[in-house]
Amino acid sequence: MGDVESKIISIKEALHKASQMNLDLVEISPNAEPPVCKLIDYKKFIYDQKKKQKAIKAKTIKVVVKELRFGPNTGEHDFNFKLNHAISFLKDGFKVKAFVFFRGRTIIFKEQGEILLLKLAQALEEYGVIENMPKLEGKKMIMMISAKKKNK
Repeated sequence: MGDVESKIISIKEALHKASQMNLDLVEISPNAEPPVCKLIDYKKFIYDQKKKQKAIKAKTIKVVVKELRFGPNTGEHDFNFKLNHAISFLKDGFKVKAFVFFRGRTIIFKEQGEILLLKLAQALEEYGVIENMPKLEGKKMIMMISAKKKNK
């Protein structure tokens, strides 16, 4: 396209040149004075745009959140079992959402639930970073833990 001069021409001339070169006249900047147009193959332009969007989408990191559910009176064996799952999730790079679910009148054991989540956070210290400290939301006390960055 080096033979096309960069000067201001009328729309009729531009359309005529586009049809001669088997290209499309595409308006690039409609708000400029005068509007800026380009002679390009529009289908190829759209194809390239879709290709770029697909490449950008493929490079994005998808964050997966794994959930661990505890009760306020969770036993030591169950705690250790879920702790091992949390460790494997964090090693795989997932986020862990640990929550204590208070059913019925067990809401009176809020302190036990918070102690349980803090104990979990302390056990996962070397594998992850606490994103949100334990917080009561309705009948759930929720805590988020994200995986530590791996040094390559």
